Amino acid sequence: MSALKIKKGSNKHSAYNLRPDFSDVTERHTIAVLVDNEPGVLARVIGLFAGRGYNIESLTVAEVDHSGRMSRITIVTTGTPQVIEQIKAQLGRIVPVHEVHDLTVEGASVERELALFKVAGTGDKRVEALRLADIFRANVVDSTLESFVFEMTGTPEKIDAFAELMRPLGLVDVARTGVAALSRGT
Repeated sequence: MSALKIKKGSNKHSAYNLRPDFSDVTERHTIAVLVDNEPGVLARVIGLFAGRGYNIESLTVAEVDHSGRMSRITIVTTGTPQVIEQIKAQLGRIVPVHEVHDLTVEGASVERELALFKVAGTGDKRVEALRLADIFRANVVDSTLESFVFEMTGTPEKIDAFAELMRPLGLVDVARTGVAALSRGT
């Protein structure tokens, strides 16, 4: 089968139309938004996504300038290029928004996420969980005779990989902060 995305009930991609429609390609974007730190701003930003049916994969918010009362919202979302452009334009129109940056298209950026993993197990599974934690540079932040809580910082892909390896070893719970990101360079 070809690499074309075929919609059910559509003849859009027939044998006579071999050009793929690139507007159907979904991309993952990290968007940083600088806003006033005041009540209701986060609700307005989230409302923009919910009202238009856009998904938020990750959301982090923190005050970054205490004297200027500014917060940074980092949003990871997916959509077609047209949808991403629409999201950025609509974010820019919200009154307390000062800046909107699409870190995915503006150049190289650094993304990190903090996660806590509770893993329960004894015997060989306990030893294997500790060995894997060492390989992934996860820190033990709590330990009992029957469980560990590991802390790890890394890319979302690293967090996902560690979680998948911990599942058969007794992964009980996961808490993730969401992506924090900054562009690289000056």
